[in-house]
Amino acid sequence: MRLATLTSHTLISHTLRLQRKVFVFFNLQIMAGNGRGRCKKMRSLLEIMAESTSVPTVQPLIKEAEPDLPNELLEKIFTQLTLRDNIRVSAVCRRWNTVAISVRVAEKAPWLMVSPPPKSGDIYEFYDPYQRQRYFLELPELRGARFSYAKDGWVLMYKPNTKTIFFFCPYTRERIELPNLSLPLQIAAFSSSPKCPSCVIFTVKNVSPTIVSVSTCRPGETQWTTVNYQTIHPFSCSIWNKIVFCRGLFYCLTVCGCMGVYNPEDSNWAVHSASPPILPEDVNAQGQWLRAKCMAECNGDIYFIHTSRERPVIFKLEQTNGVWVEMEDLGGMTIFANFICSHVRTDLLGNMRNSIYFPKVRFYGKRCFSYSFDNDRYYPGNESLDWSRLDPFNRIWIEAPEDLSPFVQR
Repeated sequence: MRLATLTSHTLISHTLRLQRKVFVFFNLQIMAGNGRGRCKKMRSLLEIMAESTSVPTVQPLIKEAEPDLPNELLEKIFTQLTLRDNIRVSAVCRRWNTVAISVRVAEKAPWLMVSPPPKSGDIYEFYDPYQRQRYFLELPELRGARFSYAKDGWVLMYKPNTKTIFFFCPYTRERIELPNLSLPLQIAAFSSSPKCPSCVIFTVKNVSPTIVSVSTCRPGETQWTTVNYQTIHPFSCSIWNKIVFCRGLFYCLTVCGCMGVYNPEDSNWAVHSASPPILPEDVNAQGQWLRAKCMAECNGDIYFIHTSRERPVIFKLEQTNGVWVEMEDLGGMTIFANFICSHVRTDLLGNMRNSIYFPKVRFYGKRCFSYSFDNDRYYPGNESLDWSRLDPFNRIWIEAPEDLSPFVQR
């Protein structure tokens, strides 16, 4: 039966059934525990629904007859759900379970790409943290280049000796040249795939304590556009700064916690006077204060990660007032942290959820350094990663490939 053929009486009946099913779904979420804030909202919604219609308890509803809503309608609804919500609605009834599974899509974890040590060849290592497998590719075209940023399966590469800058996709070996930059490239980021018309590359450098030089370029352009900006608040640029692209803006965090924001649409630069995140006392004792911090973006939110001996500290930026708010856990997210750029996944399966993965592999590729907020410990060995032992520019997280045929597995 298709939706277009439903009579008004039947449509009302189906609507009431769907309302009851949503009631069951929200009850299941509360029973599963989905965060205090969200549970409070769900309980409020349940109270409103209970006042407006007579709804039986959860258990009888699950046992009632199968609803005859069209599968096409259920598919359209379920495709809009996150993986977590998809799994929960699949517990409502048999038909919902079948439809939910048919449209369920889990994200892939990114791979860790590691460049070979100097003068040791051109074989790059790729590590899959989900399968715990190592793969290898020989990439002589990257000789002498270091990683600068990665997004959408592309890596921004920089050769310090020649000041050459280019995009590179290791899976297709496609290369997109960019004009040379007159100043040495310290930190950089790009907004989207270089194949996208809106792609813009961004880098920032100090001219003086109160003058910042911002350079931008788009694929296909023959030169960089550089503009100097006078700032009221001092802004210090270094290789230790972090950049993310979020909601059309580039956010640049300094080692002192100052946040510079650049809008590529109107070429506007501003430095926010927000207070930096409050870090744990044991960080300085480790001698890795500069290296042990990362920044990531996900669904319009910005996260700051700092590793300490006891546990990672996570902050979320409240963009309306510029305040960093500490988080108790990741709410099911997975952060793949790195010095240059970090990636976030919200729909991973299994024990990778609610964890941070670090760019270091041990035991010959059998285990990646990680921290589980569910188990409140580091893996393996319950020891935090010593960032001071890592070259910050020789490893980067990149989207997983679709085709494994070009790789050699060892």
